[in-house]
Amino acid sequence: MRSARRPALACISALIAAPACAVASAATDADPADPALLAALPTVYVIGAAPFGDDERDADTLPYQAQRADAGALIGPRAQNLGDALLREFDGVQVNDVQGNAFLGELSFRGYRASPTLGAAQGLAVFLDGVRINEAFGDVVNWDLVPEAALGDVQLAAGSNPLYGQNALGGALNLRTRSGLDQQGLAAELSGGGDARRRADLSYGWRNDAGWHAFVAGTGHADDGWRDHSASRLGNVFAKAGRRGARDDVSLSFLHGRSRLLGNGLLPSWRLEDGARDNGLYEADRRAVYTYPDRNENRLTQLTLQGEHRYSDVLHLTGLAYLRRGTRDTVNGDVGEDYEEYVEQCEDGFAADGSPLDDGCPYTRAEGAAVPSGALNTTHATQRRGGAALNLAGRLSQHRWLLGTGVDLSKVDYAQYEQDGTIGADRGVRALDGSERAFFSGVSGDTHAVGVYGSDTWSPWSRTHLTVSLRWDHSTVANRIETDDGAQPRERFRYVQINPAIGLAQSLDNGIKLFGGWSQNSRTPTAIELGCADPAQPCRLPTGLQADPYLDQVVSRTIELGARWQSRENWRASLALYRTDNRDDILFLRAANTQQGYFANVPHTRHRGADLSLRGTLGPLALRVGYSWLDARYEAATTLAAGERDVAVRSGTRIAALPEHSARLGLDWTLRENLGFGADLLAFSSQRSSGNEDGRIDNEDDTRHDWRTAGYALVDLRAHWQPHPAVELYTRIDNLFDRRYETFGAVADDLFPNGELLQPHIAAGDAAPARFVAPGAPRTWVLGLRYRYGA
Repeated sequence: MRSARRPALACISALIAAPACAVASAATDADPADPALLAALPTVYVIGAAPFGDDERDADTLPYQAQRADAGALIGPRAQNLGDALLREFDGVQVNDVQGNAFLGELSFRGYRASPTLGAAQGLAVFLDGVRINEAFGDVVNWDLVPEAALGDVQLAAGSNPLYGQNALGGALNLRTRSGLDQQGLAAELSGGGDARRRADLSYGWRNDAGWHAFVAGTGHADDGWRDHSASRLGNVFAKAGRRGARDDVSLSFLHGRSRLLGNGLLPSWRLEDGARDNGLYEADRRAVYTYPDRNENRLTQLTLQGEHRYSDVLHLTGLAYLRRGTRDTVNGDVGEDYEEYVEQCEDGFAADGSPLDDGCPYTRAEGAAVPSGALNTTHATQRRGGAALNLAGRLSQHRWLLGTGVDLSKVDYAQYEQDGTIGADRGVRALDGSERAFFSGVSGDTHAVGVYGSDTWSPWSRTHLTVSLRWDHSTVANRIETDDGAQPRERFRYVQINPAIGLAQSLDNGIKLFGGWSQNSRTPTAIELGCADPAQPCRLPTGLQADPYLDQVVSRTIELGARWQSRENWRASLALYRTDNRDDILFLRAANTQQGYFANVPHTRHRGADLSLRGTLGPLALRVGYSWLDARYEAATTLAAGERDVAVRSGTRIAALPEHSARLGLDWTLRENLGFGADLLAFSSQRSSGNEDGRIDNEDDTRHDWRTAGYALVDLRAHWQPHPAVELYTRIDNLFDRRYETFGAVADDLFPNGELLQPHIAAGDAAPARFVAPGAPRTWVLGLRYRYGA
């Protein structure tokens, strides 16, 4: 948030109404610090109109919903990490804890995801200082590699805005770092809490009168995890240096991070046995894990060069160039696929050679060798990316325009391996004696993307702003698939798309502003998706790829209408109504009764809903209220192979894992100038489980079952005390009432009834469909210390 205490910027930009500029100018001429005049001005919220560049706009002039949060709301007393902060601060945001780790959360906005999980349907573009950090490999977002200690603010733009380029189907998240111009001196934050949580955030900024500036920030985090076998570590360092001159700015930034995260996934909650409910691992112990290890190790190095030249007060040229290299290694301990197939054979009463099993189900292969119960599936990915972009922004009479172009090049090398293992009594998978890791499959892929875009905001009157945008994208994706049977021929795919947008923002009397618009954007399939798109040859993620047919790019169209209101007392309210239609959405469809699946185009999906928010202060109380309604459905009949079964959906079937209703309430009470308390209430309605969209749980049984996860509400408390201007102490308790809740559900076969591996020769037929859930975190607490030194 930038205050109206900077009236010159507001007036020069011509982004606020003429009367406000007149008052602000009068304040500047009379007394720049006159509190009486400045207090009468409403706060002006500015939002970047593009991923990078100095082209910020008053949020009230934008024809779509735009939200912003400053650094103070991102970590520390208010939230445990960036994902948690976005959940609390932004309307329409949800976080599913699918992998059981706070840094592996699946964030969604209006039902569109930015997820670290390969195979999730991605639909949000995420930028760090103008560099898109959706990885070339499946457009995933590695939240653990974001330099949280360096962030200055976060902006969320709704809709299919073409200025944000690829993958901004439902919105774009813009993360912007600080510099020595924003912070001088030392800032340190140390915190600790339950489950051996330890975290340190350090930053230091410097500048001089010649315009030189430098900034460095680092984060170190470690915890034992609240679930079994889930200790995690991560660390990163961010540095930026540059110079701001009279007409030219230049900066060079460096980011390096690495993490070792354990996320132990879903747990079987319960299943139906002879019509009765039979509880599973989750009901007995929500801290348990199904199988382990499930480890992700990420490494990243990024170098970014940014510059700006101001030809005049109304004409700016900005540019950036970046290099980004990362690696990702995973280890997953799973039930062996051969063992799962063997269980099915025993249930069917036939051996692998097709002969009847008259004498039970011997625990052997047809050739006489024992069937390994487990498997260690490992992967290694190397991603290299580079690119550059230029923006020319200017103002001419009643027009504020932007022209830009960008190029992004990426290369991915991915290899997958499998090793036979055994499952112990604790459900841990260990390599089988004498077994060796064998190559399973891999892919090498290249993507070349070029975009040209432009935007013009015409303000024929001081209160009217008409914005028109257009973007042309050209992408080529080439890959080469290799399996244990040999290499496939190299494939090459080409995509061209033109995406327009138009919108209007109109200010009325009494602080009311109306807005509305239509926008279109697209998403090109990535190398991994094009490497696994043949239903006849499904692949296993993250351990399988095959040659494949062509996939269409996703095209998303959004219609949005809304209103904003701001009082002179700085109460703000907003309402946004939207509908987004996706054509040829790309989903990962799991093949029935296997660990394999494939990417495919789903003809039509629709997300529609409403976001309502109110913020303001009443004396010592600050209030935040938000409510979101989301109706996400398939709009064409299709078959989803989800979990362990085929799901036949009709037009109008709800999409799983998205709550229809969500609400957030925040209250902060400033008891004294140096002492405050706060509370948050987060509430979400029930959501359908994946594999139960059609109301069934078994391919062979038409009986209807409602296996959705229940709605829930969580209460969090916090307090802070500042005994000295440079020192702040804080505490936070999340999930105060230790509510038991689930953020995701899926239907799959439970091979561990009563926590023990199913032995088909003893208990054939026990692998019944079960509801698996992602357990929500229990009550946790944090104590922290903040220290600031310097100007």
